Amino acid sequence: MTNAITIADRYIAVWNETDQDARRQLLKHVWTEDGTYRDPLMAGHGHDQIDALISAVHTQFPGFRFSLLGRPDAYGDQIRFSWALGPAGTDGIVKGTDFATLEDGRLKAVTGFLDQVPDAASLG
Repeated sequence: MTNAITIADRYIAVWNETDQDARRQLLKHVWTEDGTYRDPLMAGHGHDQIDALISAVHTQFPGFRFSLLGRPDAYGDQIRFSWALGPAGTDGIVKGTDFATLEDGRLKAVTGFLDQVPDAASLG
């Protein structure tokens, strides 16, 4: 199995990529074709929908970046890791933990939990 840190780093790189063509290439390497993503605010199935979700985050939070928090953890075909989202160079104002199932070293299903979400006024 691919190292948990490598998988989490690649996942974060997909979410941070603002160029759609480059992001689509990353998606192909990181997620299975029929991969899924869901959290309390959004859900997508397959590369097209996941790409649209990521694009929407960039539109809603221009200049924000994702970063890993702590050390990713894996067991069998499962991985979990925590992340922060905020303006580049900050601690992040939104934080969460994602759990994923892997298939052949790529993400098959990701379920995200939002651990810290400020009220809408502080998002700016």
